[in-house]
Order: sequence, then C-alpha cells, then structure tokens
Amino acid sequence: MAYTELARMQQLLHREMAGTIALLTDEEDFTAMRSYRSFAFDDHHAYLQQIETLLHALTSEGRHTSLALFDPAEYEDFCTRAGLDPDAQASRGRFTAELAATGATIAYDGRPLAQLVPDLVTAALRQATWQYATTLLAGIGTCATCGEDIGWSSFTRACDLVLRVLDRAGPGTHHLVCSAATPADTLLSALDVADDEHGRAHLDESAIRAFATVLATGIASRTTGGLVVRTIRPGVPDRVYGWRLESWQLRPLTEAEVFDAYCTDVESGDLVPPESGVDYVLPPDLGPDEPPAGHPH
Repeated sequence: MAYTELARMQQLLHREMAGTIALLTDEEDFTAMRSYRSFAFDDHHAYLQQIETLLHALTSEGRHTSLALFDPAEYEDFCTRAGLDPDAQASRGRFTAELAATGATIAYDGRPLAQLVPDLVTAALRQATWQYATTLLAGIGTCATCGEDIGWSSFTRACDLVLRVLDRAGPGTHHLVCSAATPADTLLSALDVADDEHGRAHLDESAIRAFATVLATGIASRTTGGLVVRTIRPGVPDRVYGWRLESWQLRPLTEAEVFDAYCTDVESGDLVPPESGVDYVLPPDLGPDEPPAGHPH
C-alpha cells in the first residue's frame, strides 16, 4: 500500500476516534491544579477559551467529543490508588480515561461552555448522588422476617411507584423531584419527562433508575422523604402536586402541604414567594397495592 494511502487511512481512523476532555470548571479547582509544575496553564479564563477552541476544531474534523468534570481531590486519590505521579501529563490522561469509562459525561453539541458547564455539573452531581444511594442500599442487608434483600426490594418498589406517577401524570412536560433523608444528608434527585407530538412519553431508563434509587433509600431506611411533580402544558397554569413518603407508601399531600413543600427553600428552610400561573392541587390516585416482599415490616 502506498504511503499516501496509508496516511489517508490514518486520517480517516483519526476522525473515527471519540475523545473525552476533563474540564476544570471553576477557579478554585483550576488554582489547585496550578500547584503541579506539569500543568501549563496559569489563567482560568484563557484555559477555558483554549478548551472551546479545541472543541470547535475537533468538531470541524468530524470528531465526537464528550466532557467530564475534573475534580482535583478525586484526581489525587486516583493517583494514590494507582501509584501514579500526580505531577505528570500521562497521569492526567489516565484519570480522564477513567472518567470517560465510569464518570458522568455529556456530549459536546456546539453550545458555548457557559451553557454546557451547568449541565455537566448537574450530571456529575446526579451520578455522585446515585453512587451514594446505591452504596446505602447495598449495605442495608436482608429482612429478618423473610430473608429478602431489603435494598433490592426497596428499589423495585421505588421503580413501581415512579412508573405509576408517570402513568397518571397525563399530557405535558413533567418535572419530578424526590427527596430522602439519610444519616449524612438529605438526598435529592430530579427527573424530566416530556411527551412528543403524539402524546407519548419517551422515558430515559437510566435516568429513571437513578431517580428511583434515591427514593428507594427512603423506603429501605424508613426515613422521611417525598416526591413532587410539576406538570407544564401550553395555555394552562402549571400543576404542582406531590406525596409524602411513609414507609413503603406515597401518601398524598394536600394543596396546602404541597404549597408549603414547593415554596420552601430546601437548604435554608425560608419561604419562597409563590409563582404566578401555578396551581397547587391534589395528586392523582396511584391505586391500591400491598407491601412488597422483603420490605422491613
């Protein structure tokens, strides 16, 4: 095969290769990385501009690129576990490859980084919450009465409840938020589901599993929690309703209770002014059911 043909084939293969860029999204993380002599950047704004230029160049070549969140503390832990020198470009490359395989990533779609970064931070937070909730469920053990795995049974129950809520939500775009108290903190998870032009909801199974995992921690540990839905439809007021988690069941909130839940700041507990064009209503009936097998009675 001629040299020119080999070069052309290599160029074609180069375009087929997907890549991941681990991004230092805030000034504090960027400053932490400047302690390494092999880290060549000294200005965060210029660094982000160079990343954006690189992303545009890769896209113009027909390359697919995803973005991951570079956390200096996680990077240091990774290097310690793997026996790597953190002050080396190769180590940062190894860490980025690990993020691409196991971390939260989003595809670069041409939008400015200022618009992509919030989505990336949300994806990373969602994955961290899911990992923590999964660890909690795995450590609960089995039911002393029936021997069933409590974590798995609670997850199955949570999936059933979430699907019931979605099935009864009706047409529109639905924003769901669930909470579950844990020994360390209150876990929060959000899920967005929208109908297409034919009124069919397209469900992201991985997003539903992550959402249900947080709800399952409340079911398994029998702690406080709840689920609130906001439904948006053109031309009519938004509808907000919800349930309180009690053991293995979702108990309906009254209009006043869902108003209080929706108009209270989660972190400070302060009241938030109600929005105009929003109705706080009773939730739909989820139907009768029995406690799932393996539930800690």
